[in-house]
Amino acid sequence: MFDRRLLKNLDYVIMGAVAALTTISLFVIMSASPEDPFYFVKRQLLWIAVGLVAFIITLSIDYHDLSRYTRHLYYLNLALLVATLLLGSEAKGAQRWLQIGPVALQPSEFAKIIIIVTLAQLLSEKAPELRTLRDLVPVFIHVGVPMLLILKQPDLGTSLVFAALLFVMLFVAGVRWQHLAAVALSGVAAAPVLFHFLKDYQKKRLLAFIDPNIDPTGAGYHVIQSMIAIGSGRLWGKGLFGGTQNRLGFLPEQHTDFIFSVIGEELGFLRAAGILILYFIIIYRGIRVAAKARDDFGTLLATGVVTMLTFHVLVNVGMTTGIMPVTGIPLPFMSYGGSSYLTNMIAVGLLLNVHMRRQKILF
Repeated sequence: MFDRRLLKNLDYVIMGAVAALTTISLFVIMSASPEDPFYFVKRQLLWIAVGLVAFIITLSIDYHDLSRYTRHLYYLNLALLVATLLLGSEAKGAQRWLQIGPVALQPSEFAKIIIIVTLAQLLSEKAPELRTLRDLVPVFIHVGVPMLLILKQPDLGTSLVFAALLFVMLFVAGVRWQHLAAVALSGVAAAPVLFHFLKDYQKKRLLAFIDPNIDPTGAGYHVIQSMIAIGSGRLWGKGLFGGTQNRLGFLPEQHTDFIFSVIGEELGFLRAAGILILYFIIIYRGIRVAAKARDDFGTLLATGVVTMLTFHVLVNVGMTTGIMPVTGIPLPFMSYGGSSYLTNMIAVGLLLNVHMRRQKILF
């Protein structure tokens, strides 16, 4: 039974920032749908309702209880990822969606939450024993198996999220930075070899990151049009529904991966900066939640959520402004997408769950 006395411990600032981002997103998604302004908005409203229910359920379950089901969650995660590879539907060269009745879900999105929970439990138990590189092998296998299944789809962006989660959570768990640096340097050294295993379009995206004009009508097109859109917005923007790159169809994937380009063009630099401040508030207060958690499991849960959100914001904004490769990572609470929004709401639910139960209830 949920104790209502816990509600006084909720971080209403984080909730307010999430509500503000969600509200803004509906107007931006509407503008990014020039043919039918309400087509994606109506569907996103349904996912917002589902996300709110998931958020409440996540809050009502004591996060300590999750530790008893981490093995079940981990195997469920693997089963869903394997099912996606075998039975999933393909779109734009990637097999990432699993059709469940009338709903198409993206299991790789939910895999992020499951990895955060299961890795937090694993590290909270095993952290004192992780003294050598050999001790880290089981942890890398724990994250590596689902990560490889996601790479197989292929989904490089989500795989990079897994890598970020692994390294940051290991660092917070107390693993020696020298060991993490050694592993990171090994990865950098292996990058030229791994490059050959990427799909052709992934290779072209990485090369276009170095110079978009190498292929201005192909791999570099997204970045070029995005930078034109953001630059043309200047300080105050062209006004909602007034973006030419967006409304005339020059900007690709404008309601999902490149929604920040729409923000930059139509709302301008100052309002885009205001939206980034909302993300900063969530991330900053999330770090405080991690620092004040009652136990290591709570600290690592909060760390995982903050890392995931931070990575998404940095990479999405980075790729739309041309300072990072295009990886197809959505902007949290802003990009259109049911699985993404639901995942982020569960993540914030976990974060506030840890904060809400940071101290014992006093009678």
